[in-house]
Amino acid sequence: MPAAAAHAVTATTTTTTTTTTAAATAVAPPPAFAARATSVEGSPVREILALTQRPGIISFAGGLPAPELFDTEGLRAAYDAAFTLSARRALQYSSTEGAPELRAAVAARAAARGLPTGADDVLVTSGSQQALTLITAALIEPGDVVLVENPTYLAALQCFGLAGARVVAVPCDEEGLLPDALAELVARERPKLLYTIPTFQNPTGRTLPAARRAAVADLAARLGLWLVEDDPYGDLRYEGHDVPWLAAHPGAEDRTALLGSFSKIMAPGLRLGWLRAPAALLRAAVVAKQAADLHTSTVDQLAAAHYLATVDLDAHIGTVRTAYRERRDALQSALSRTLPADHDWNVPEGGMFVWARLPEEHDATAVLRTAVAHGVAFVPGAPFHTGTPDPRTLRLSFTTHTPHEIAEGVGRLGAALAEYAATLGGDHGEPWGLSAGSRP
Repeated sequence: MPAAAAHAVTATTTTTTTTTTAAATAVAPPPAFAARATSVEGSPVREILALTQRPGIISFAGGLPAPELFDTEGLRAAYDAAFTLSARRALQYSSTEGAPELRAAVAARAAARGLPTGADDVLVTSGSQQALTLITAALIEPGDVVLVENPTYLAALQCFGLAGARVVAVPCDEEGLLPDALAELVARERPKLLYTIPTFQNPTGRTLPAARRAAVADLAARLGLWLVEDDPYGDLRYEGHDVPWLAAHPGAEDRTALLGSFSKIMAPGLRLGWLRAPAALLRAAVVAKQAADLHTSTVDQLAAAHYLATVDLDAHIGTVRTAYRERRDALQSALSRTLPADHDWNVPEGGMFVWARLPEEHDATAVLRTAVAHGVAFVPGAPFHTGTPDPRTLRLSFTTHTPHEIAEGVGRLGAALAEYAATLGGDHGEPWGLSAGSRP
């Protein structure tokens, strides 16, 4: 074969081989994510926490317990006991419902607060967030209506969004949701459930009065409505008197899922929560949990059960309350000294949060950028809202820092707000750093 012809054949063969190889190695993209995975945004709170991890930032953003108040010695002893008494059991699979001794301890604490509860009424969960996820899986179909307070817990909005629910806000005032408005919404929207944090609510810190709780329970019974009562903060009361759970009111017995947590009173790293619910709903939640994680960590459950059996948890909670009360009061005092009179905030009787509102024309999200530059952080209130948000609102957590650090942080916040207000022009209250007059 002539050289030119041989070269042409070789070139043709090479081109064909290359084309065939490229076709053979072409990779098709995988199918798209589920719409729910792309329609629900990530938590701004978690993103802000990542932003504020750098040294020197005083963060009022996260709802974090104070780590120096963890009973590390008591918990270490409880874990030692879990292994000493039965290491094989501690390291083995467990029942989905949870360790019997821990369920009994949860039930006893609920009964002591006026809500008759047996161990069979309780499901141990991997944090109370999982309890909410399980209830949502058991009750909510795509398109179902879920009612919430406005504003409300951000992760609950994410949970309902992932389930495809249509979330509708119930009008609220300084004391919480308005029963008359709730009745109108139930009649119009035919919701599947109401999600509420009636005690020291996140993010507002407000507490629903007993009369309104009774009205909500009666309404749920008359109009047909599930109630999901989230109570992670109820043990953190600093003044006033305990208010009975919604679940304890007549009319709510057969339709209330009560969610509780050990995160705020023991340690969040345990990832231990619990669900108390009517038998049929509890069974549905058990099935959902079997599909989610089979069961909550056995060793953590046994350690918690031993801790509850050998340590006076209420005495520990008393220590935590004393520290948090002092920190709440330090935040209130610092805000009063630092912010002008056209800035508002509440005085919660317990919990972890103060809810504040800036003057007209202010945007808390824009203020946050200036605040971080000054070495302080908070959570803007807009993401907690359903529907049209109030951009002037913000949440301040007071539990993580000492009174001295709180005073310093509020001073930085005041400087950031002054700098931001200067960019707006006009009169935005009395001079910064002076007393705001009559304040809580």
